[in-house]
Amino acid sequence: MNTLLRIAIVFGAISAIGLQAAGPIGHQQAANQRRIVAGARGGGLTRIEAARLQARDTAIQRTIRRDMRDGRGLTLRERVKIDALQDSLSRDIARQRRDGQYR
Repeated sequence: MNTLLRIAIVFGAISAIGLQAAGPIGHQQAANQRRIVAGARGGGLTRIEAARLQARDTAIQRTIRRDMRDGRGLTLRERVKIDALQDSLSRDIARQRRDGQYR
């Protein structure tokens, strides 16, 4: 198993546990992470595609943590923004897994 995949698995597990308090946003985040790892493991995603998708996933997680830092949770506007980012990532994961490039 290559290093990138190991990092993605460990980081995904830690993030999924940490985002459970975020409700549906945390569930979608964990689902996207599982799809990236499954795509990398199954060969549907090349290493570069997996790394780019992982970087976007990490950026979304950073946004969630930054928005929750004030202690009040996420506002409706923040939830809508994060949901749109996660939906976009989800579409891109599906598109990349079906693009015919295999490792």
